[in-house]
Amino acid sequence: MNKNDLAFVFPGQGSQKIGMLAAAAQNPVITDTFSEASAALGYDMWDLVQNGSQEQLNLTETTQPVLLTSSVALWRAWLAHDGPMPSLMAGHSLGEFSALVCAGAISFVDAVGLVQQRGAAMQSAVPVGEGAMAAIIGLDDDAINDACADAAAAGEVVAAVNYNSPGQVVIAGKAAAVDAAIELCKAAGAKRAMPLPVSAPFHTELMRPAGEKLQEVLAGIDVSAPDIPVIHNVHAQTESDPEQIRALLVRQIYSPVQWTACVQAAAKAGISSLVECGPGKVLSGLNRRIDRALQSYSIEEPADLTASLAAITQEN
Repeated sequence: MNKNDLAFVFPGQGSQKIGMLAAAAQNPVITDTFSEASAALGYDMWDLVQNGSQEQLNLTETTQPVLLTSSVALWRAWLAHDGPMPSLMAGHSLGEFSALVCAGAISFVDAVGLVQQRGAAMQSAVPVGEGAMAAIIGLDDDAINDACADAAAAGEVVAAVNYNSPGQVVIAGKAAAVDAAIELCKAAGAKRAMPLPVSAPFHTELMRPAGEKLQEVLAGIDVSAPDIPVIHNVHAQTESDPEQIRALLVRQIYSPVQWTACVQAAAKAGISSLVECGPGKVLSGLNRRIDRALQSYSIEEPADLTASLAAITQEN
């Protein structure tokens, strides 16, 4: 494999769990990255991840910096093992910030504080209990969009917000409208329609106030052209202009995550292998459903890192 065949992808919320990266605790690259984040935020992030409560970890303003730090730590571990540089990057929702840090567009310290404030703004945009999200399985995108449009006819927001893979879409909005859309999706033939354990309707118009707050924070942060192109969630294209990157990060908070299109864009660009850089293997599963020709690797565990490096090097 040469550089042009390889892309790195970074997970978003939902991949966090107490004890993650514990197997990598002996790697100073990992622990030093957590120490750097801890100094920036004023609490012991590694202790939280290893010994805290899942409830605390699931708070959005905690989850976002923790996942970003985990992804950056694993990226640094990849580099420390002389892993080949990818030619593209992408991240799912929050993961787009991880991608931009690893691509050199935003400093790690700036990004840790930025996503903490992003998480707080997203949670405060809609009072707890008023918003909801649900995963719709086994129904095509058009049918889901139609169901959401019908459910929203009464005036409450509900829309498709994560196009994760063919046959897997997440919807979000006001709780009552989401419940109505779930029933309509079931009636239209969805295999499953499941409420998700989140309290805020991410990536909907209801998040515009959070976008305005994020825009204010971004104004005080240096953003540069990435060293490695990043495919953005909003339109599944790369961008080199820092001001456009800022605008896309603001839009992303209240716009659907076009993950299927992002992976398809990577494949169209000649990518044959994707490395999931972060906790869990959620994206690897989605990516296989999007394009079975793509090879997926994970590097959360040291053994996975070693195996992925060996496989990718052998392909070269």
